[in-house]
Amino acid sequence: MNNFLIGIGKRIKAIRNKQKITISTLATIAGVSNGLISRIENGRTIPSLPVLLELISALEIDASTFFEGVESKAGAKYILTKKNEQQFIEKETEAKGFTYHQIFGKSLNAIGFEAVILTVATNSFREKVTTDAWEFKYILSGTCKYIIDNEEVIVAEGDSLYFNGRLPHVPVNTSNNSCTMLVLYFYSENN
Repeated sequence: MNNFLIGIGKRIKAIRNKQKITISTLATIAGVSNGLISRIENGRTIPSLPVLLELISALEIDASTFFEGVESKAGAKYILTKKNEQQFIEKETEAKGFTYHQIFGKSLNAIGFEAVILTVATNSFREKVTTDAWEFKYILSGTCKYIIDNEEVIVAEGDSLYFNGRLPHVPVNTSNNSCTMLVLYFYSENN
């Protein structure tokens, strides 16, 4: 992925929020699933060209206006994200007990990077997901079981985990306390 493609999801979300359109409404108008819109907006996948055009049409803006706001910082030396630019991320409606707080998400040259604080509540539920990123997890508090493909890994406070997000994965918390982790997503053209 390049930095141009990574900015597409953020642009869709910004326009949708400005127009006060829910994910469900946009999905219905564009003829796609809520989960796909969520994955696109949160940088976990990029839309195909036909889907992107349907989304732009559903947002009722022309393509040239849409692409004016897509970030591209070739040659940038650093990226700063201010506290007021951080946001809570809406995830798929099928996920229960997962809270994502995005603390950083930008691209620099050919590398995209996103950092979130993920809290997995007790008895949470979500199907396995995939991302177009390498994922790093650092457990800040609590314990949970991470299922990656068909393997289970128990992680606890202070542990770190790194894996290819293209493998189906999900954290499962069956403990009596929430599990909170720092999650770093690394996107690149050669992912």
